[in-house]
Amino acid sequence: MSSSPSPRSRTGSKRGEKRAADRITQDYLDDALSDFSGYIAADELYDGPYCVLSIVDNQRFNRLIYEVLDHNPTEEDITKFFLRFRRALTARGLRLKGVTTDGSQLYPTPIAQVFGAVPHQVCQFHVMAEINKAVLKAVANVRRQLKAPLPKLGRGRPSAAGRRLAARKKRIEAKIADLFDHRRLFVQHHLTPTERKNLRRITRGHPELRVLRQIVDEAYRLFDRRCRTDTALAKLAKLRQKVRRFKAVGQTLKKLFSPTLEKALTFLDDSLLPATSNAVERGNRRHRKMQKTIYRVRTAQNIRRRIAMDMLRDAQAQGRLQTLCMLHYARVG
Repeated sequence: MSSSPSPRSRTGSKRGEKRAADRITQDYLDDALSDFSGYIAADELYDGPYCVLSIVDNQRFNRLIYEVLDHNPTEEDITKFFLRFRRALTARGLRLKGVTTDGSQLYPTPIAQVFGAVPHQVCQFHVMAEINKAVLKAVANVRRQLKAPLPKLGRGRPSAAGRRLAARKKRIEAKIADLFDHRRLFVQHHLTPTERKNLRRITRGHPELRVLRQIVDEAYRLFDRRCRTDTALAKLAKLRQKVRRFKAVGQTLKKLFSPTLEKALTFLDDSLLPATSNAVERGNRRHRKMQKTIYRVRTAQNIRRRIAMDMLRDAQAQGRLQTLCMLHYARVG
């Protein structure tokens, strides 16, 4: 097959990172804030020596502004970043109604300094993840305690006492295996009747593990949207008293006494305030996935440009959807 005599078309052959970064600074923010919900999620993403600060509309799921730092962020960096966003809101006559972040201590002081008394929600998912991590650690400690005194069997044909020791060792090993295989039952939110039956079976003889599961259930019930923050805080106070009474699990569940748990209940007084920071976490996951395939994105300039392209992709999502629908309608006649 003969090659085309005309030169190769260069349309679409160049990466558009530079143009994308220019468009982000010019007209993107006007479009993104045209239907601003008033609720944002903020987070930091560590990428080697760099850190990406992001603010995302927590109901529209579109990234609003970002900044790439060449060092770990400080409260001063977060304050400057929030001031930049506040200026963008003030210029457009917009008002912030709520902020959702993870449990990092970088955010409370800058939020109070820049936005005043705006509600600050700590991500419910991050708080429960910390509690569940502590619960699984407690289950692992029980497994280690069971494994330590396992009887040692002698060589040769066992005596009657040896057979009893072998049977006892087999039961303990089965218990250890059950606690490992079904460890998710201690932290899973909803359990079926079969799963609850299995949980009662594997915790037989270990009342502290049953108490641990009861505490996890009560922790999940704190985030019930049907109650207000004051009601949830009263339930939290009772839960903390219960944890103090059970010394076996008191040290394990120190996270229940963290002030971040109280701030994770802020959303109960505002039906529109999202309980999690999934909006900004989703953009961070997409960035991680991109970094696995595009190895050249390892400088601050390239990170800025790739994030700008990702933001333009989100801005054009509605247009792409309409185009696809029109193509499908045309195909079916």
